[in-house]
Amino acid sequence: MALILIADDSPTEIYVLKKILEKHEHQIITAEDGEQAVEVTHKEKPDLILMDVVMPKLNGFQATRRLSKDPATQHIPIIIVSSKNQETDKLWGMRQGAKGYIGKPVTEEQLISEINILLEAVA
Repeated sequence: MALILIADDSPTEIYVLKKILEKHEHQIITAEDGEQAVEVTHKEKPDLILMDVVMPKLNGFQATRRLSKDPATQHIPIIIVSSKNQETDKLWGMRQGAKGYIGKPVTEEQLISEINILLEAVA
């Protein structure tokens, strides 16, 4: 299946997302902040990124903007997964280059559905 980067500063969130994704046979790599997410993306070239917003160093919006503007990584779809789920947050996330936005707590159905749609779109 796909190689998916989970960028989140919460070990609990990483654990929950990882369990769902591994159940669907995806490979997982992780980053603990936005800066690390950018570095790992350049090194590992994941098929898709799940990006939290509230993180140290670079926040998820900044990291998303940086990755979506970089020719080396702009083809990688980013889904923002955040507790910041007001309509303005979603609009701002999409303007930064995110292809999807899911509010926390995520459901397995919603997450897998969104991932499958985006992976099929880039295939």
